[in-house]
Amino acid sequence: MGEHPSPGPAVAACADAERIEELEPEAEERPPVAPEDHWKALFDQFDPGNTGYISTGKFRSLLESHSSKLDPHKRDVLLALADSHADGQICYQDFVNLMSNKRSNSFRQAILQGNRRLCSKALLEEKGLNLSQRLIRHVAYETLPREIDRKWYYDSYTCCPPPWFMITVTLLEVAFFLYNGVSLDQFVLQVTHPRYLKNSLVYHPQLRAQAWRYLTYIFMHAGIEHLGLNVVLQLLVGVPLEMVHGATRIGLVYVAGVVAGSLAVSVADMTAPVVGSSGGVYALVSAHLANIVMNWSGMKCQFKLLRMAVALVCMSMEFGRAVWLRFHPSAYPPCPHPSFVAHLGGVAVGITLGVVVLRNYEQRLQDQSLWWIFVAMYTIFVLFAVFWNIFAYTLLDLKLPPPP
Repeated sequence: MGEHPSPGPAVAACADAERIEELEPEAEERPPVAPEDHWKALFDQFDPGNTGYISTGKFRSLLESHSSKLDPHKRDVLLALADSHADGQICYQDFVNLMSNKRSNSFRQAILQGNRRLCSKALLEEKGLNLSQRLIRHVAYETLPREIDRKWYYDSYTCCPPPWFMITVTLLEVAFFLYNGVSLDQFVLQVTHPRYLKNSLVYHPQLRAQAWRYLTYIFMHAGIEHLGLNVVLQLLVGVPLEMVHGATRIGLVYVAGVVAGSLAVSVADMTAPVVGSSGGVYALVSAHLANIVMNWSGMKCQFKLLRMAVALVCMSMEFGRAVWLRFHPSAYPPCPHPSFVAHLGGVAVGITLGVVVLRNYEQRLQDQSLWWIFVAMYTIFVLFAVFWNIFAYTLLDLKLPPPP
């Protein structure tokens, strides 16, 4: 979960046997070994005394001897790391991080505190890029605040796997909406149809023991106006974030926002049902906006102030629509319209777990103390909500709407 889901090679691909053999002296045929064993064997060639360190001079010579096989941006990054070690040595763990493209905190600090600045020009100044390269560069500037990370992502991204999670979720939401629209013969404000809540995907307080409803409610939307904004935000914000941070991390934030949204409704708006993917969408968008604000000077996306204002206006309009609908007289009393509290649950996840994920590109989340603090807070909330759902409804003697 803490690893970047689709890292590209930093110097040479672990699975590229030919390139590894070039770095090893006349290797005979041998059974396959783990990638880290390859790095250990290579490291030991430069560390005959088994001290756990090699000189930066030897490391630099290795890079220069194979510079023709390296992308220019990667070579610059690695040379900056070699120059940044004031003690003239590189430890084995940093070496493995380099060769496997898993950059630790010490690796990032070594680059940022290097003795010289990277001499290559910024990505924006690159000319002659094809359409796919321009798209990758655009995504890098949309999501990453550091030039060193943007270059690393630009060189490492292979579109394998593609951003399948957000696209799959979006297609499923559209498919379920169209199916319901045809079966109910209603596409605008479907939630006002008397048979709408009979769907087994909707979260309903009387059916809260059916645990799948805390997640599957995202496939049901109040109407085309509700679905439209969620789909647009998922594609414009969620897909670029997944391209950079991977399906595992972005899927984690999205699902955490969805579950937090339904649990928040079950605690704070106990008599209302829940529909729509706003919990997950608001988790991603709020995390992205918070990351932009926290790294304002480093984010180089165009018209960022205007675009932030537009995003906030759209989110506010959607939230206002949800509040209005919640308190609008129900078409099928005594059951109220769906709750708006799921939006707030998503925002809470976005500005906690989501921000930590987006601020640690290719860094291991398990090494971040803030990550564990927010994971603990989220776990406590989930446990509290579970016990609340088990005991509070009976103790408070609430009058819940009848089951659909």
